[in-house]
Amino acid sequence: MKAILYPGSFDPITLGHLDVIGRLAHLFDRVVVLVADSPRKNYFFSQTERRELILKSVGEIARSGSRSDLKHIDVQCSNELTVEFAKREGIHLIARSVRTVSDWEYEYAMADANRRLWPEIETFFIMASAEHGFISSSLVREVALFGGETRAFVPQCVTDALKEKVRNI
Repeated sequence: MKAILYPGSFDPITLGHLDVIGRLAHLFDRVVVLVADSPRKNYFFSQTERRELILKSVGEIARSGSRSDLKHIDVQCSNELTVEFAKREGIHLIARSVRTVSDWEYEYAMADANRRLWPEIETFFIMASAEHGFISSSLVREVALFGGETRAFVPQCVTDALKEKVRNI
């Protein structure tokens, strides 16, 4: 069984993330989406909320009938190094999506560090699709905080969660 790990903060998950998940699901037998925390970041949604939004988003897409290959998506949370999680799960491939040149530089350095930590790990770089390449979670959060419409960037369940979160700030 070919498995791949797709780690990220997903704060919140975007249509770009979901596009990557769908494309990975088409290529691999098992896709583990890892909701990870970084000590350098302050999060809008808790790790548990982010995991639930991913599950709801994948469910919305699967129910719409537009993707039938999303049945083997596993969403987990971790506060450890991604490479340690991968090692423990027996996953030897990490997916990283790249939107810009600055993404590439960061992701290349991360891939190098992961290989130094565990030589058996490989990184699979996947380019963001043209239609979603400009979307970032930080952009979505900013639009939501200023009362803008987020439906062009995230699934409906995330739009609803963003509205609720902003209302309670």
